[in-house]
Amino acid sequence: MTEDVLFELRGHAGVITLNRPKALNALNHDMVIAMARQLSVWEIDARVRHVVIKGAGEKAFCAGGDIRNLYDARQEGVTEGVSDFFMDEYRLNARIKAYPKPYVALIDGIVMGGGVGVSVHGSHRVGTGNMMFSMPEVGIGFFPDVGGTHFLPRMPKSTGIYCALSAGRLKQADALATGVLTHAIDGERLAELETALETETDVDALLDRFSINPGTSDLLARADRVDRIFGAGSVAEILARLDGEADDWSSKVAGIIRSKSPTSVLIAFEQMRRGAELDFNGCMHLEFRIVNEILRQHDFYEGVRAVIVDKDQAPKWLPSSLEEVDSAALAAYFEEPVCGDLTF
Repeated sequence: MTEDVLFELRGHAGVITLNRPKALNALNHDMVIAMARQLSVWEIDARVRHVVIKGAGEKAFCAGGDIRNLYDARQEGVTEGVSDFFMDEYRLNARIKAYPKPYVALIDGIVMGGGVGVSVHGSHRVGTGNMMFSMPEVGIGFFPDVGGTHFLPRMPKSTGIYCALSAGRLKQADALATGVLTHAIDGERLAELETALETETDVDALLDRFSINPGTSDLLARADRVDRIFGAGSVAEILARLDGEADDWSSKVAGIIRSKSPTSVLIAFEQMRRGAELDFNGCMHLEFRIVNEILRQHDFYEGVRAVIVDKDQAPKWLPSSLEEVDSAALAAYFEEPVCGDLTF
């Protein structure tokens, strides 16, 4: 076991605390394995009526996966077993999606990447006004994984595709309106809710009592426009439509997309298209194919170098433009990897 994630039985609640506040509670492999094991134990423990997951500290629920380890392994020439973390993480995501007991994520602060994977697939996602959701993976040469293939294309009016391609950030009202959250609460009552979850057995009724109206969602207010643009049949057409709008918002979004890894943007668009037709496990199966090819190529390690290691924020993508991405090279991301497909 690891002290990076803590497990407690508090009354009726099995409580998971992601316990790496200095690392914004980023997930590592040991945490993923420990969580999967504990969920198996609690699934058959009659004392546990529901599971609660939260992050330690005030800054983040969970800011993603601990990808620096993968970069360091590459620098040391390690090639064997590099996708094992993702294999176990994706299996954990699937376990959470199918969990037979209420699974309540208390989201306060940053929730990105791997943090989304251990929250958004649960039955109840509760966010405070301090939450900030994003799937920023295309900015580091990666792709919106951990089940993004399933939930992003199911967000209303192409808002999930917008999030996937532009690393769009959602605050509380946007997250509730798009289904990332099931409930919004006042952050000052978060501790009170945690305590109540120890004694209450009707999670739905309890959360209804704590829920608030967070106000108008800016994203949903422009959802028809987002749908008109991001409902296009290709990335090239999305950018053409953004360019045709010729206002500050569309120019900013187009510039953001063009700054991301061209390969990652095209992967993300194709995974959104395919994911809309797949069940959850099918989506995770697809993601494991993509990640194995990602880990063999240049852009992910260059993105981690630029954003996390050297922090110069100036990645050199290969290829450097959308037009240069070869269709055959892109197709390789969706083929069965040498290690074999993901099993559950």
